[in-house]
Amino acid sequence: MKTRKEFDSIGGIKVPNDRYWGASTQRSKKYFNIGKIFVPSPIIKSIAIIKRSAAIVHKKDKSISTKIANSIIQASNEVIAGKMDQNFPLKVWQTGSGTQTNMNVNEVIANRAIEILKGIKGSKKPVHPNDHVNKSQSTNDVFPTAMHISVATQTLKKLLPSLKLFEISLKYKSKEFKKIVKIGRTHLQDATPISLGQEFSGYCEQVKKSIERIKFCLEDIYFLAQGGTAVGTGINSKINFDKKIVSEIKKYCKIKFKPAPNKFSELAAHDAIVNFSGSLNSCAVALMKISNDIRFLGSGPRAGYGELLLPENEPGSSIMPGKVNPTQCEAVTMVCAKVIGNHTGITVAGSHGHFELNVFKPLIAYNILQSIDILADSVKNFSLYCVKGIKANKKKIREHLDNSLMLVTALAPRIGYDNAAKIAKNALKNNTKLKHEAIKSGLITDKDYDLIVNPLKMIGPS
Repeated sequence: MKTRKEFDSIGGIKVPNDRYWGASTQRSKKYFNIGKIFVPSPIIKSIAIIKRSAAIVHKKDKSISTKIANSIIQASNEVIAGKMDQNFPLKVWQTGSGTQTNMNVNEVIANRAIEILKGIKGSKKPVHPNDHVNKSQSTNDVFPTAMHISVATQTLKKLLPSLKLFEISLKYKSKEFKKIVKIGRTHLQDATPISLGQEFSGYCEQVKKSIERIKFCLEDIYFLAQGGTAVGTGINSKINFDKKIVSEIKKYCKIKFKPAPNKFSELAAHDAIVNFSGSLNSCAVALMKISNDIRFLGSGPRAGYGELLLPENEPGSSIMPGKVNPTQCEAVTMVCAKVIGNHTGITVAGSHGHFELNVFKPLIAYNILQSIDILADSVKNFSLYCVKGIKANKKKIREHLDNSLMLVTALAPRIGYDNAAKIAKNALKNNTKLKHEAIKSGLITDKDYDLIVNPLKMIGPS
């Protein structure tokens, strides 16, 4: 493998000649070779957006030459487009500020810009990774800004559309099942009737509220730390640089980003992301309940609840022929467990803002972006490959309804709670129908029973 020698403040080090990273990245590859999880691509591309935006500002302010600025912009665009993906080899587990990743991007953009200008890679001439690409910036404001850019972008482009699809799918089913009356269940025990449509409307509302919470918490994510530089004071940047660079980021991303009014909090803490992760945590809790309900209601086909018929997407067992499992439900619940776990990690990480800098940034970035990604994919799959194809097993639903003892609740206003309870207990003890025991009690006539104990009239206020 051909190499070139690159230099940093520590000295020289050999770098693969076909790669665009420099000395800092090469050292980091050695000293932070931990695990197999790489820095998420959205973070890399968000940092490149920052570098691009900074170059535009510096070009307008004549802080760097047009030639150098344009080369940085072009190189940044290539990183954003994914053309340089093989040049970002660093793992998540690194310095808590994310310095190695920021320098990795600085070096790649600088070397590619040098190449564009017909220079020699590694020479730092005419484009320097720190003096030009990282001008008026620090990792301490770049990385949190990249975190916010990537979270906002992935949420708006991927997560919210997937959740909206899920909401629409559930809403459609609530309408389709509107007239199907079934037995309700509380404490896993028979309860009063409910329509299957009402049951699904509850799921739909949970998803709708999840979307609203995510959107509300996203408002804090729109504030960017850029311009705070090392500790929040804005050292080595010009007055209004924060406003100018955020304006360029906003223009490029087409997202309503704005400069954070207080840079100290944005560097030292990540409360906005902790809070946002909380909205994902709540969403995961809702999805866990919905997916579990659906798989329980679809259990069987002969020894379970069997009230829902779930789509048969693939064989369910390697040994039991003909078995079909609620695989989409299971996938969603595993995702939910992971998102809940990620939130715990983010919560702990968010608490480690020591003085002027939180030092758990890469962990926070990885966890939140993974949560967004897997939530989006799982609910999209769940909508398309499960919810869309769910059918009601009307025969089984009717059997459960007819056999339920809790229909006796409708009699309580007429004959009293204690008498109604006695009828239900006798029916259970004697293995008889509720109607039989009610008429046998002498407290209600056959005709009145049919008028009062009508499941269709029991799914709303009288």
